[in-house]
Amino acid sequence: MAAEARSAIRLSPMEVPKASDVLANELRERILSGEYPEGTPLPPERELVVQTRMSRTTVREALRILEVQGLIRIKAGRAGGAFVQRPGEESVASSLELLIRGRQIRLASVHETREAIEPSCARLAAQHRTAGDLQRLELTNEAIAASGDLEDFLRNNVDWHVAVATASHNEILTGIMMALSRAIYTTTNNEGFVNDEVRDITVRAHRSVNRAIKDRDPDAAVRRMMRHVHSYAAAALEVDERTTVAVPEEK
Repeated sequence: MAAEARSAIRLSPMEVPKASDVLANELRERILSGEYPEGTPLPPERELVVQTRMSRTTVREALRILEVQGLIRIKAGRAGGAFVQRPGEESVASSLELLIRGRQIRLASVHETREAIEPSCARLAAQHRTAGDLQRLELTNEAIAASGDLEDFLRNNVDWHVAVATASHNEILTGIMMALSRAIYTTTNNEGFVNDEVRDITVRAHRSVNRAIKDRDPDAAVRRMMRHVHSYAAAALEVDERTTVAVPEEK
């Protein structure tokens, strides 16, 4: 009877994680927990092989995973090696960039995301901006006014919106706006829409938001940014027959 009971037991298929993933997870947790502070050098590959009893290929693959995730930087040369670094806005932007580029983005999704995020960025910017932030906002908007061709205008326009997020001093929001910047560039790249009137309206709207941020008036900053983003999106969609946007790979 006992043998029959044992033979009735059935186990589901089990997935065994790759050794490189196990090592990467272990190092990642130690980095994120603060056990390995920023700038800490990891042991050389040869020593990691000895300590972990894993192959050199496995160790290299684990380090590559952490490097892609922005948790370590690899330096070449005699004084080189793998060094711990803190994840920053670039890490957020990189992750979202994969999502954005991996799908056919609806134009409406990009504009909806902007309307949800950018007013909050403006509110926080009005509360936390520094003198340096204000200078960057003013200089970027002046560059928009002086833009020559469409490409210059779009690039400077995106830079201003990212500058507002940067002035919020919220790393997550800044990372999101950095990731969205290329999608924003693509969705507004329409010569039939960006005429002299649109450029003038854009510059004046930015100046209005800049004043609210400078005056530390978060409510006004929210209202003005919401009005600007919403009206810009509505006008752009009217002259754009596309329903989706494919963000091109960065060269």
